[in-house]
Amino acid sequence: MSVRSGLKAAKLPRIGLLGPAFIAAVAYVDPGNVATNVTAGSRFGYTLVWVVVMANIMAVLVQYLSAKLGMVTGQSLAGHMGQRLPTAPRIAYWLQAESIAIATDLAEVVGGAIALYLLFDLPLVLGAIITATVAIVVLRIGDLRGQHTLERVIVGFLALIAVGFMAGLFVNPPEADALAGGLVPTFEGADSVLLASGIIGATVMPHVIYLHSSLTITRLGHRGEGLTVRQLLSATRTDVVLALILAGVLNLSLLVVAAASLDGLPGTDTLQGVHAVVTTELGAGVALLFAVALLGSGLASTSVGSAAGAEVMNGLLGIRLPLLVRRVVTLIPALVVLALGFEPSRALVISQVVLSIGIPFALIPLVVLTARRDVMGEYVNRRATTGAACLVATIVIALNVSLIWLTFTG
Repeated sequence: MSVRSGLKAAKLPRIGLLGPAFIAAVAYVDPGNVATNVTAGSRFGYTLVWVVVMANIMAVLVQYLSAKLGMVTGQSLAGHMGQRLPTAPRIAYWLQAESIAIATDLAEVVGGAIALYLLFDLPLVLGAIITATVAIVVLRIGDLRGQHTLERVIVGFLALIAVGFMAGLFVNPPEADALAGGLVPTFEGADSVLLASGIIGATVMPHVIYLHSSLTITRLGHRGEGLTVRQLLSATRTDVVLALILAGVLNLSLLVVAAASLDGLPGTDTLQGVHAVVTTELGAGVALLFAVALLGSGLASTSVGSAAGAEVMNGLLGIRLPLLVRRVVTLIPALVVLALGFEPSRALVISQVVLSIGIPFALIPLVVLTARRDVMGEYVNRRATTGAACLVATIVIALNVSLIWLTFTG
């Protein structure tokens, strides 16, 4: 049976076509997400459940548009911007995008370092170096064995993260009525708005928007298996929905565990404090699984962040640095922050603010390009899709502006 006839018979995309979105999904469960979701649950209970759900629904649309742009045009979002911008604006655009990649890397390396400290009592600087080294190994595996292999490694990390972050649900399940009540949009003061903005900022992230458009070029943007573009787009929709449902469930689990077991308890404003409180309230076993999942989160997400930074540089400047050189350059800020004794969890919060600044620069061009017929041809977005994308962009940008404002005004 041919691939095409198999698709028609099953009316479902082949399993082998799934994968790129799962690499992107790792960025949605990075240490920044852990910090914001646990803080939201421990401080406001189930109040912000609706924010996590809304953020992941919006992320599905954003990541699909990114994947679609790369697949249909054969060029990443960064490549499109590099092609269209004059030299000076292009360099300026690259500088902000590179700053986003560095801020992302800082959060993920710091998260991995904290996990190694919790598990093995390693100094944070040494933990950061180990985290960055493992990320090099993961990316090198992708270079040597291909993107399929990298996707399998990342899915393995996601499985590890799922076990660790969901374990608390089985020890102390949430109350169904309270969880359902959290689906009703509401806030509890300015602090809850700040956290809601942080959840959005930690979910719809610019670096993974750039990356996803390049992943589909190499994995799905071909016709070698006799598939039509529409069949590939169908597979991509399934890929994105499945991957983002998984990421959404993990993020929701973090908030729900915190709401059910850590609500109102002191010390949950840092990841170290969360680990200590989980140990007390849910037991050492759950705390161990949490620390292991945090390590998996840091290792996997920093690998994805490094790949995103490399794509941004290549697309905008046409430069591809050796992996080791790039890894060392982006590692330096994290090492400086940790060596100076800066509170690691505070560094995570600041990194989310930096990410918020970069979101409009990725999101607006993505919406514009996928709505242009001269770019997308017959696969241009429908008006309803463009309208939904504009609404998502407006909400995300508005919430991130509020995050920046509330952060700097206290």
